[in-house]
Amino acid sequence: MQHQKLKETFINKFRTNPSLFRSPGRVNLIGEHTDYNNGFVLPAAIDKEIIIAIEKSGSTKCSVHSYDLNESIEFDIHEVSPSSVSWANYFLGVIDQINKKGKSIEGFNCVFGGNVPLGAGLSSSAALECVFVFAFNELWHLGLDKEEMVKIAQMAEHEFAGVKCGIMDQFASMFGQKDHVFRLDCRSLEYEYFPLKLVDYEVILCNTKVAHSLASSEYNTRRQECETGVSILQKHFDHIDSLRDATSQQLKSVKKEMDPVVYKRCLYVINEIARVIDSCEKLQNNDLVGFGKDMYETHDGLSHNYEVSCDELDYLVEKAKDTGYVIGSRMMGGGFGGCTINLVNRSRQDQFINFMSESYLKDKGIELETYIVNIENGTSKL
Repeated sequence: MQHQKLKETFINKFRTNPSLFRSPGRVNLIGEHTDYNNGFVLPAAIDKEIIIAIEKSGSTKCSVHSYDLNESIEFDIHEVSPSSVSWANYFLGVIDQINKKGKSIEGFNCVFGGNVPLGAGLSSSAALECVFVFAFNELWHLGLDKEEMVKIAQMAEHEFAGVKCGIMDQFASMFGQKDHVFRLDCRSLEYEYFPLKLVDYEVILCNTKVAHSLASSEYNTRRQECETGVSILQKHFDHIDSLRDATSQQLKSVKKEMDPVVYKRCLYVINEIARVIDSCEKLQNNDLVGFGKDMYETHDGLSHNYEVSCDELDYLVEKAKDTGYVIGSRMMGGGFGGCTINLVNRSRQDQFINFMSESYLKDKGIELETYIVNIENGTSKL
């Protein structure tokens, strides 16, 4: 077990017994590119996690060791600033945010590691931020509630890691509930859990192993296109502050005033926000097949209207659909690479992995990575 290895490493390094904490990665089942349009998302925490062994050092000195990278960093708790060691910025940013709240912690020793695949879009960074803020809160009795910790984790990523992420990743890591997804309102941060009774199905991720350079520039372009669409809608409808407030009928009524590309972007987002609501009703009625159809529709919209997919993602979704036993598949995350998420008939699990791996290697020349994930609880003490 990973936590035993981390505990043993900690004891060997620091000669004291540590406290152990964990925080999971996440998947988003439906609701993509809706977060910055004040819409809804439907994430869940998974059984891939970051674990830390941590204890007070009894001084102002801090020593943190990455078990997986076999790298260490040392610093003084009163001298926290962004580091050239990229992985350190996730917890250094958390400490900085705690300080800005007028709270403080003392020196500590830590060993961390995990099995969240890096670069696969499963939010290893959010898991790292959440596990540290949770541990600091417990060890120093900071009195932070979960929502405050989520916001600290998000701002750590903004200010120290330099990524202006939405709040979904940190929220999912902290608030996840076993065998449930939750619908998060990205405007109000209200959330509601829905049971994900998979029974005959398995969630399997297929990692394209590609990351096209378009991702960050196109992300910013999509945001701008959505804002352009909103500004046109606002000329006719006073109540519209974001695409969350618009209907497809309202959009259609101003189509002639919009660039065709902007229209397509807005149409996808408005339909996707509605699709999240619809898919939650299907989960409540235990209609997994209907839910899977919504996933396929999401991918179709992301590929053709929002245009953030890529050849490799489209290929994997089409291959999954062709099997006849994958009830839902779509690209997950920002796009232009990363993973597809698939609802696969449990009895065909090995068949699916073999078929997809062989096909991808033969047609794309790339070794496919697959991960079977289970829906797990959020951040906790071990």
